[in-house]
Amino acid sequence: MPYNLDEGKPRVVIVGLGIAGINMALVLKNQLKYDNFVAIEKQSSVGGTWRDNEYPGCSSDVPGHLYSLSTETNPNWNTYYISQPEIKAYWERIFMKNNLSNYAAFNTQLKAVEWQSKQNCYKLTLLDTNTGASSQCYAEVVIQAVGPFTVPLFPAKVGKLDRFKGPSWHSVRWRHDVKLAGKRVGVFGNGCSAAQFIPQIAADPSVHVVNFCRTRQWFAEKGQYRYASWIKWLFAHAPLTMRAYRSSIMIRSDLVWFIFQKQNFLLMKLVRLMLTRYMKATAPKEYHDQLIPSYSPGCKRIIIDPGYLAALHQPNIELCWDTVEEIVEDGVKLCTGKLLPLDILIFGTGFKVVDKDIDIQGVDGLTQEEYFASKDGPTAYMGTVYPGFPNYFTITGPNTATAHASLLFSDEVQAQYIAKLIQPLLNGLTKTLEVKTEAVDRYGVWIQKRLENTIFLDCYSYYRGDDRNNGRNIATFPGLASLYWWITRKPRWEDFIGAEEWSGKKGRAGKMIAGAVRVSARWLGQAMARNTPRAHPHHSLYAWI
Repeated sequence: MPYNLDEGKPRVVIVGLGIAGINMALVLKNQLKYDNFVAIEKQSSVGGTWRDNEYPGCSSDVPGHLYSLSTETNPNWNTYYISQPEIKAYWERIFMKNNLSNYAAFNTQLKAVEWQSKQNCYKLTLLDTNTGASSQCYAEVVIQAVGPFTVPLFPAKVGKLDRFKGPSWHSVRWRHDVKLAGKRVGVFGNGCSAAQFIPQIAADPSVHVVNFCRTRQWFAEKGQYRYASWIKWLFAHAPLTMRAYRSSIMIRSDLVWFIFQKQNFLLMKLVRLMLTRYMKATAPKEYHDQLIPSYSPGCKRIIIDPGYLAALHQPNIELCWDTVEEIVEDGVKLCTGKLLPLDILIFGTGFKVVDKDIDIQGVDGLTQEEYFASKDGPTAYMGTVYPGFPNYFTITGPNTATAHASLLFSDEVQAQYIAKLIQPLLNGLTKTLEVKTEAVDRYGVWIQKRLENTIFLDCYSYYRGDDRNNGRNIATFPGLASLYWWITRKPRWEDFIGAEEWSGKKGRAGKMIAGAVRVSARWLGQAMARNTPRAHPHHSLYAWI
């Protein structure tokens, strides 16, 4: 439990035991050999989004061999794209294999975090989700590893949801106890989740599905296939072949970044043509004009088609593009005045990517909400740290996700970055680590300047936070996933308050070698990017990407 941490050493609390929290715990335990930490989890088991999302057909849209830890590769994935049960089991095995239960506190929800300036630590207010009892503990370091797909988002302009008298739920809270056979089911949303579960529930011809759509989506062919037994045997007995295969997937995925850049208009046109051909060849002809978007592919996440377009040929699936004006007792009222009777409502309407339901207070009572408001939305240095919140670190923070590669890769990279940042704290070189305001502002300008040259602001998208329409992009990193690895491979200690007092405590020879490396890297970076404005000196080598 959190209360048993050794007060004689820096105490570390990880918030969440989804994929980010498990990975961070592995880094602390296995890499840093540090054991004075606890990971708190509000549920009774691990898995995060892959524990919570149990709707029919749930799967990853990232290839399995890339959607796994580089330190915990799995030669036995059955298919190219992997299902939710497989992913959940994978993370449960990792958790048990590494004995992380010794560092876990389940049914423990973090409600508030408050910086204590005199003690140089945080006071954490915890809730026992079984008993409702509240308690407190203290930690010098807090690492928030709560993913972006945990808090359900519901339509805001359809009236009170509880007016409906039948069963209703969000896809992340799937009701397995409710039988759909013979029912009229209204499904809100046509994004990634809804596109996965609609073909599954409509496989029963007695279920009539009315899919309420608001925005058009780009779909790409899934290209699913099973791995032969001999391939899995080869991966298990010759691990280098599996790593080479994984790397090839990573490279191909990362290169997709170039279709998001406006200057690559010919490539964008080619991708649009390919996706349009696929959609027209797969979906019913009468839906073509309704389905194919006008915005550029990639502005919203491209859906790897799980069979949704083909399922639209079924007579028991009906698309409705009329706006739902109001939810009523026995169905919905459309903007046309028409009343549609329904037995069940299911919301596949996404998540609140900003709201984590945690009250976070830093120096002088500054809340994270107030800080974000002062910056016109969530922003963080390297997506990880905020000024005014010393010793507080975030995984999957602002602008760390990708629209093209594996989020797990970004999480691994970020965990490694945090491991480097917290070592001075764990080793006793300093009591606090806080990023400078000017460093965050400079990084934020660099992020938004690069995003100006992309297609991400051309449409309504969760990339723009909980304010889908008017907010700036707070989700995606503006570059190759490998670029994010590059800029976080080592800390720029000059961007942290007081770091000059202790960051230079290394041998003279080490300084000379590091200086020579920096000079060489700077010369190479200037040679590669001499015609490119350098918005941030840390990115010279990749300024051209």
